[in-house]
Amino acid sequence: MVGQSIHHDHCDKLLVETYQLVREFMANLIIGAVITGILTGGVYALMSSGLTLIFGVMEIINIAQGALVILGAYLSYWLQANYHVDILIGLLITMPIMFILGLLIEMAFIRPLKRNRTMLSILVTFAIAMIIEGVLTNRVGANYVELNAWYVNASFKIGNFYLPYIYVFGFLLSVFLLSCLYFLLYRTKFGYSLRASMQNRTAAELIGIDVERVSAITFGIGVALAAAGGVAFGATNLFNPNSHYDLISRLLVIIVLGGLGSLRGALIASVVLLVIGDVTAVVWSPVWSSTVFFIVLITVLVIRPQGLFGQPEGRKQ
Repeated sequence: MVGQSIHHDHCDKLLVETYQLVREFMANLIIGAVITGILTGGVYALMSSGLTLIFGVMEIINIAQGALVILGAYLSYWLQANYHVDILIGLLITMPIMFILGLLIEMAFIRPLKRNRTMLSILVTFAIAMIIEGVLTNRVGANYVELNAWYVNASFKIGNFYLPYIYVFGFLLSVFLLSCLYFLLYRTKFGYSLRASMQNRTAAELIGIDVERVSAITFGIGVALAAAGGVAFGATNLFNPNSHYDLISRLLVIIVLGGLGSLRGALIASVVLLVIGDVTAVVWSPVWSSTVFFIVLITVLVIRPQGLFGQPEGRKQ
């Protein structure tokens, strides 16, 4: 009897220790998922800010934003493969190229749209996305590739888990570029013109603002931000020309959830959705990580149809 009692006590002790180890392991996984979600959310905020900025000024939904992000990733990949240019330093080349491309797209395809701009822009930018996908597939094929650098594969220990440098660098890049965007919007003459165009396009024209010029530059900025987002995306994910489908669906969910035209909403929605997605992948299943984006969107829009920071009457700064 005594031996059986000792045996049971030993088993109970092992169960308790196992439970504590499992609980500690899961807690570390969840903390790691939250941190990774915040860092990744900063990158998605960078990509979605260009999308929501374009909508705020021009009232168009740029379906091609995801394809432009992938194009930016491929430009960085090309510079790295052929000229051994570091992917972050390469942004000094790719972002101006993508800015000019954005200007050309706006002048050639978006500006001629006079009526039903929002609806027609969906068709036009979808066609642009198909063209980008087709050209990339023809030139580089459909195989998956990834961006490489020493900080992509290296990591450092924080607490009880390891965090890749690329997530930190991508987040810092996003903070820097979003800070530059904030300075441009709120500390420059062009920023005043841009915000006036976001608030009331017609009134901005009446007080002498060249709205067409503002629109072209805004579209260029949005596309340039896509190039920066492409580096962070390509360094943390395998990608091919078809990768823009899943990406644009996530970006659209973010800007609709945050409120169309709201930069603050895009930032907060990006972080919230990526944290929820990463935690879901750890606690439940990676399969549900993407699905949770749409579950959260539907839940919020049922309660607040205009999004978290959108205005019921329409446009929002």
